[in-house]
Amino acid sequence: MTRPRSWPELLASLRVPVVLAPMAGGVGTPALAAAVTRAGGLGSLGGAYLTPHALRDAIREVRALTNGPLLVNLFAPQPIPTVTREAVALATAELAPFHAALNLSPPTLPERVQEDFTAQLDAVLEERPEVFSVAFGLIPPDALAALRARGVLTVGTATSLAEALALHDSGVDAITVQGGAAGGHRGGWQEDALAETVTLVQEVTRATPLPVIAAGGLMTAGDVRAALAAGATLAQCGTAFLLAHEAGISPPYRQAVQEGTRDTVLTRAYSGRAARGLRTTLTDAVTHPLPFSHQNALTRPLRTAGAQTGQADVLSLWAGTGYRQAQATGAAQIVADLTP
Repeated sequence: MTRPRSWPELLASLRVPVVLAPMAGGVGTPALAAAVTRAGGLGSLGGAYLTPHALRDAIREVRALTNGPLLVNLFAPQPIPTVTREAVALATAELAPFHAALNLSPPTLPERVQEDFTAQLDAVLEERPEVFSVAFGLIPPDALAALRARGVLTVGTATSLAEALALHDSGVDAITVQGGAAGGHRGGWQEDALAETVTLVQEVTRATPLPVIAAGGLMTAGDVRAALAAGATLAQCGTAFLLAHEAGISPPYRQAVQEGTRDTVLTRAYSGRAARGLRTTLTDAVTHPLPFSHQNALTRPLRTAGAQTGQADVLSLWAGTGYRQAQATGAAQIVADLTP
């Protein structure tokens, strides 16, 4: 495949206007990314929680499975907030009963709470995916210049018109517009109005000439068609792929999605940052989470144990509002079903 060096060239390389949402934390796998790309869409890797070495290996694994385009996503760099002893005591006290129930040692906050963006970016620059995107902020100017010098297209994530305009001014090549129905973390960094996806796409496309990727609640070909009719150039889908055979979803997570009995809620219980997922005992119990990414690091042992022991109520069951429409089949069939 000839490497696309512009947005029109990227679009021309796709047979289907569908982007796999970059689902970090294990759900999005190299096999899933490759399968979506082979089906004609744009596969993606959510690399935010991966070490630089693991990120490099994941990209190379996708490359071994397909020579089509790949998007890699990281969290925009941000300062690590300071937390007080009192805040840590409150947060650990809320989690202590869950640890005890799983025979885990009492919760403690690790020294290292997030990966180093600069080191992760070095791996991205070395491997040169066709597209690089961020959530939670802007791509720093020096990073943007380095990516552009290596022919990597850049995308930012907006949950509001104000954020979209800030991304436009920053110099990215395109904008992912995330509506309120989306599963997983809210990708913005200013006030999040939880706008309806199509409405927000219309607002952003009127305000900026940049290509827009619509995200949030897109579960069917009709949803994709509506997003494109509103002005989007691509439709990004994550929840639609939760039950894909190639997804890395744990058995209790998969069962909770397939049962379809839980409502979705916005919660900070698992990571300290607002994210949409299925309601659990833990989302109800945690009222004093630490800020991101301290809370994410604090809950990691609990989530790991829950996946291993089949305890869905301690897992971050990220899912959008339309999760009951997810189909348990191969990624290629899901792409076909999403094709307008």
